[in-house]
Amino acid sequence: MFFSKINLLIKTDLTKIYFLFLSTISFILYGKGLLSKTDFKETIKLAWPVSLGQLGHVTLGVVDSVMVGQVGTDSLAASSLVNGLFFLVIVLGIGMTMATTPLVSIAKGENNFSRCSKIFKQSIIVNFVFSVLLTFIVYYLSFLIPFLNQPERVAVLAESYLKILSYSIIPFLLFQTYRQYVEGLSITKPPMYIAIAANIINFFGNWLLIYGNLGFNAMGLDGAGYSTLFTRLFMAITIIIYVKKAKKLKQFSTIKNFISFDLKIIKKIIAIGLPSGLMYALEVGAFAFSAIMVGWLGSIQLAAHQIAISLASIFYMIILGISAAGTIRVGNAMGEKNKSNIRKAGFTAVLLGVIFMTLSGITFILLNKFFPSLYVTNNEVIEVASNLLIIAALFQISDGIQAIGLGILRGLTDVKVPLVITFIAYWVFAIPFVYILGFKLRFGVIGIWSALLIGLTIAAILFFVRFNKKTKQIIFVNND
Repeated sequence: MFFSKINLLIKTDLTKIYFLFLSTISFILYGKGLLSKTDFKETIKLAWPVSLGQLGHVTLGVVDSVMVGQVGTDSLAASSLVNGLFFLVIVLGIGMTMATTPLVSIAKGENNFSRCSKIFKQSIIVNFVFSVLLTFIVYYLSFLIPFLNQPERVAVLAESYLKILSYSIIPFLLFQTYRQYVEGLSITKPPMYIAIAANIINFFGNWLLIYGNLGFNAMGLDGAGYSTLFTRLFMAITIIIYVKKAKKLKQFSTIKNFISFDLKIIKKIIAIGLPSGLMYALEVGAFAFSAIMVGWLGSIQLAAHQIAISLASIFYMIILGISAAGTIRVGNAMGEKNKSNIRKAGFTAVLLGVIFMTLSGITFILLNKFFPSLYVTNNEVIEVASNLLIIAALFQISDGIQAIGLGILRGLTDVKVPLVITFIAYWVFAIPFVYILGFKLRFGVIGIWSALLIGLTIAAILFFVRFNKKTKQIIFVNND
């Protein structure tokens, strides 16, 4: 009854609050001369292919969850557990690849095309070595699953699934490295097309291997793992061929002498990439640890958590596209030494994120019962998931601002202070509140998600303040 009244109150009033907030921040930024039609057009032009590409990536996971969910609740719960653990490690690699984009975009802004090629070459070397290391870590992490206090059947399924996914890390990070390079050059469509094609391949692979169609053995959750592996191999091979053959990349002299080391560039890649990876690991780790704690409540709650996270991830991936556009545009402005455009590029990305997340929050509120029914038919799971989507609607704006905040700060190559902010937001505030609200005050999974909302909001505020302060200092120093 309590949550029913809360749901009704939110559905009645939150839309008005969202649009009031959106109008206020738009008025403030416009009044300070930080918005223009040109900025919006350029950001959207870069963002929409990246967003669709990111959406294609998360859709791979959503399709896996939907198709695995038809096998049973235990398989869906195991998928949730593994995805949390897998991304806890793989985000270190993703963060390392993300160092390529700002470095390349700054070099492009300086019209230093040969440097773009040098950065790319060293990025491949760094990320290949790192991917091999992460493969071993993830594979042996699977042996720890039986000790995570999960239901026995869930643990057995999860251990096998994680081992299979570990083999996909090298092609996945190779694809990410090539992708970050071309996006740093403001070429954002090819990775999007590859991601769309990958979804078709993954769906067909799931259909064959999960259910055992066309003479294949029905492998259940393991089948989803093998399909993911084959799909990531396809993505890596395809983007390598594109970069090698694309005429528009010839001016950047892509790769001639592959085996050569530039320690100065390697140090810069690691100096930006490692903190970026640690930031993502801290955030994903907080969500993964929360998923483990949800698992203590039972398979119903864990399955509902997986559904809600999958749906929230769809909109979050689109925000990451806007964040990437912000990184590129801020990086270009840094390379061009155009100080006023640095602030415009960053704040334009923030406002676009707020607009989109306002709409996504309203969508969650209006369709909070419908979305979970696409995954499962279990009424208990649907009910719990629908309540979680109401909370997800509340933290959409915070989630959007913190994601874009990271992106625009990365465009400044500012990663050390954001790393500290990330630790404070998620591990000093969010995780302790997860335990307090979820277990001490007995709000269960609702309390756990409310605690995550607290962490996201703190991160959003501090990243926004950091970018504003940092860019004011850049302008002040150069005008002095």
